[in-house]
Amino acid sequence: MCGLVAAAAYYIPVEGMTEAERERLIIEHLPQVRLIARKIHERLPSSVTFDDLISAGVVGLIQAIDNFDARQGVKLRTYAEFRIRGAILDSLREGDWAPRMKRKMARELEAAMSRVEQNLGRAPEESEIAAELGIPVEEYRDRLTEVAALDIGELQYARDDRESPALLRYATSTEESPAVTLERAELEKLIASAIDRIPGSERTVLSLYFFEELTLREIAEVMGIHLSRVSQIKSQAILRLRTAIARRWPGVAA
Repeated sequence: MCGLVAAAAYYIPVEGMTEAERERLIIEHLPQVRLIARKIHERLPSSVTFDDLISAGVVGLIQAIDNFDARQGVKLRTYAEFRIRGAILDSLREGDWAPRMKRKMARELEAAMSRVEQNLGRAPEESEIAAELGIPVEEYRDRLTEVAALDIGELQYARDDRESPALLRYATSTEESPAVTLERAELEKLIASAIDRIPGSERTVLSLYFFEELTLREIAEVMGIHLSRVSQIKSQAILRLRTAIARRWPGVAA
């Protein structure tokens, strides 16, 4: 990690910023990289190393500093958080660390869920999805546990705070066009609509996990249920959302 920071000092600094100022900002925000990397690492299998996440996060931090423009009305720390998180999630997707069989299993669960929902015209119960798959409910829950880590990065959006709208428009140069802004707004409305249709327990888990950023263990304590059950509920909620979105937004599903 120190090597990345040292190397960054040799890049051409952004206009109006000296190399010393740029390096100072990088060092000053390194604790932010560690914090974000740690939160994401807690949700991943042991095969993903913490140092790899930090390295990716530092790259995101450097990009944030190089592209930051205070005139946009976004704080550097807020903008850096968005870019650091995005860089880490991109590194996970590009690495394709998830076993192929688990991805296949997730697609099978999504397909079964979609078929049952289309037949019933509502969000299906676990027992109905399990019946479609021809397996007991407990085995269906076991499969949800198996694919639990695959949703990392699938629905990571900026938190809904005062700075989010500006942040979403300012994320990258390609996201400043009206067309992309409109597309993002439509996708967010679609996600909100899909969330409204899932069971209350699943909405609660998604809210605590993605927006309040609680760990699964903390959610289990809040809801008074077993940790493994929280993981299953989260997986099922993610599959429901991906299924609902994929029907109306081609290309979203993995």
